[in-house]
Order: sequence, then C-alpha cells, then structure tokens
Amino acid sequence: MPEENKETSQENTETKGKKRKIFLPLLIISILIAALYFYHQSFYESTDDAYIEADIIQVTPKVSGHITENYIKDNMEVKQGDLVAKIDDEIYLAKYNQAKANYEKAILNQKNAKAVLSASDSEIRLAKADLERYSALYKEGAVSKQTLDNAQTKYDSALARQIQAKENIFSNGNNVADADLKSLEAALKQAKLNLEYTNVLAPNSGTITNRRIEKGSYVSTGGPLFAIVPDEVWIVANFKENQVGRMKKGQKVTIKVDAYRNKTFEGHVDSIQRASGAKSSLFPPENAVGSFVKIVQRIPVKIVFDEKIDKEKYNIVSGMSVVPKVKVK
Repeated sequence: MPEENKETSQENTETKGKKRKIFLPLLIISILIAALYFYHQSFYESTDDAYIEADIIQVTPKVSGHITENYIKDNMEVKQGDLVAKIDDEIYLAKYNQAKANYEKAILNQKNAKAVLSASDSEIRLAKADLERYSALYKEGAVSKQTLDNAQTKYDSALARQIQAKENIFSNGNNVADADLKSLEAALKQAKLNLEYTNVLAPNSGTITNRRIEKGSYVSTGGPLFAIVPDEVWIVANFKENQVGRMKKGQKVTIKVDAYRNKTFEGHVDSIQRASGAKSSLFPPENAVGSFVKIVQRIPVKIVFDEKIDKEKYNIVSGMSVVPKVKVK
C-alpha cells in the first residue's frame, strides 16, 4: 500500500475517533436532560382546555315603564347600590299616595270606632247602675213603674250601641276590622316598594356589559337591562380523567394566560367537580348501547388566583384561554 494511502486512512480513523468522543458525551447529556425533563414533568399535570370564568349578574327591572334617566355606559365601572337608571314613577307615585290615603283613613276610622266603643262602655256602666238602683227603689215603693221602665229602656239602648260599636271594630263586613287594616297596610308597603323599584340600583360592584337600555325605551318586569361582571375571576380547567387522580384541594398551580404570555400567575386548586363535563350537560350521553367506544372524559377543576390581579395592567376577563399547571407532587 502506498505511503500516501496509509496516511489518509490513519487520518480518517483519527477523525472518526474524535467524532465518537464528542458524540457519546452529547448523547449521554441529551438522554440525561430528557430523563430529567420527563421526571420533572411527572410532578405536574397541565391542560390547554381551560378558561377564565366569572359571575355574570343579569339586572332586570321589578316594575315596568319608560326609562326616564340612564346613568350607565358600556364597560363602565359601578359600585353596589349605585343608581344606574330611573323608570317613570308617575303611576307608581299615584298608587302609593292612594294606598297611603286608604290606610290612613282606615286608621282614623278604627280610632273613631274604638272611641265610640269606649264611650258606649261608659254609658252602659252608668245605665246598668241606674237600672239596679231604680230596681231596688221600686221594690221599696220609692219610685214609679214608669221610672223603672225608663231606666230599663236606657240600659237596653246603651247595650245595643255597645254591640254595634264592637261590630264596627271586629266585623268582616263593610266596616274596618283589624284584618282589613292589615290588608291595607300590606297594600301600602307594596305600593311603596314599587315606587322605590323605579330607581334601578346596581346589585353588585363590577363592570357593565350587554347594555340594552336607553333613555325613553320601555322596559318590562323581568326583562334584561344589562349585566354586571364582578372583578373576581377564576379558572375552570377540564383535565382528562387520568390526570385528576393525584389532584387535591389546595395544590399549587402556575397559570399562563394566553393574552399575557410573559406573565406567570400563581393560584391553587379550589375544588374538583363531582361529575364529568359530559355527565353535567343538559343531555348526558347514554353508554348502555350495543356498540361502545371508550372516550376519555374531562373533569372540571376550579382554580383560583392567589394574587390580587391589577386590572390596570392585566385585563383578565371571562372566556379567556389559559394553561394551568398543577403541582401534584
């Protein structure tokens, strides 16, 4: 073999040896990194089937009428108890005044009836005393039969007036009784409430959404006016059933919101739903059929934020996609 070929062969062998020395350590390091990665991943369970949730409070009027004032705008912040709209109160004010007048009249009539009863009680006591005195005097012959008859007539008339006075108070006819008074009092309270309901107040603090009212529009009792979304938000993460076996309440969660990829939020598992998402649906699937295909079910897990979210920096709203990672070890 020529000397030149020997040198070339020797150089190739040395090159292969050098590559092998470099490749093997790199392979070992890659295997170790992969093993460490998968070992680390075994500490966590994650899913991208997760979304921000929040309460959505639908605000409806308790009385019907035209909107005379509207104090809210789309996406406006309100506090609980804020006046957000006014409904025309002309009819409700008239009904309140009428109910108040009826109640006050009933009170006056009942007071008068009680005063008449009190007077009749005094009158009958006096008439009874006179009758007893004249009866004793008649037996002794000190007074005439006519005088005794007059005393008897006076007593009978007083007794009749007392019975009539009692009927005016306690009867259930056209006269005012306690039951009638309670009914009128209830009508007055309802009229007062209806008048107050013309002022539409915010039932909770939050942000206005789905606004459907304008000044001059007519609203009906129970019809939606707008919705309020409170500041508090949480996450519903739909984990696969083979992921929730190691999950427990209180486990730490790191949260990535798709809208803010450079920010990691901290949270914890609040609760795990006691039924799968499919079982909780309006029409749950029925598996007792001739053919069956096993489908991995999703279990909703509620996750809450540990930190107070700065709304000025992070506008996290209901419906946003998130990726939670639950530390299960």
